[in-house]
Amino acid sequence: MRYGVADYGINAWSGGMFDYEDRLVRLKEIGYEGTERITAFSEADAVNKAARVRRLGMGFATVRAPSDELTIQWAAAFGCDYVWINAKPTGYDLSTFCRQASIYAEACARWGLRAALHNHMGTCVESQDEVERFMEACPECTLVFDTAHLAAVGGDPEAVIRKYPGRIQVMHMKDWVETDPRAEKWHERGRFCELDGGNIGMDHAAIMKALRDTDFDGWMFVEQDTHLQDPFADLAGSRKRLADIQATLGT
Repeated sequence: MRYGVADYGINAWSGGMFDYEDRLVRLKEIGYEGTERITAFSEADAVNKAARVRRLGMGFATVRAPSDELTIQWAAAFGCDYVWINAKPTGYDLSTFCRQASIYAEACARWGLRAALHNHMGTCVESQDEVERFMEACPECTLVFDTAHLAAVGGDPEAVIRKYPGRIQVMHMKDWVETDPRAEKWHERGRFCELDGGNIGMDHAAIMKALRDTDFDGWMFVEQDTHLQDPFADLAGSRKRLADIQATLGT
């Protein structure tokens, strides 16, 4: 298993990406081995960023290009295993989305890639039932599995891992603080936080055990969308928590 960061929350805290290499160095210093995605705006930008990652002895799992077609091509060129599928907003017909995801997965397969869905609150693949319906309807797809997005709506991340062994592409690990469960919009009901900083009873040790029991050996990305302090302090704490769990499990 490799440990990295899905760095959306760092961008949200700082206001953007201003020094790519400095970010990588700081993540490496606190125990991470890479980031999830290289976001690039041209072939030259993608090659430059990939070279910087490799020079530091780090890794990345996939890329994001200016279009879906280029994303697939660049991911294949860099030897990646998958590209993202972003679920459509709540209210979008799930059957239609599954059909479209399957077509996307077919295009990915022609380049030797998997199409992996990122489950997300506020989308048509939010709840436990929706995740499972997607997985049954799109057997060629895998998951960029976000534990807190599922747990925050009452889902059971451990059960999903055990039900779909081999189809968890990568993990997104974080926690959730619920502040106003009656709020209409999902992002007004609470905020994401560091591991074990939430109040919804997430059991990260049980999640890690389920991954071990199902022979998961991919990337585990800590992703904290909202930071109330220096993001690298939060990320260091979450990395330590994962190391402690791993030591307890004996893996």
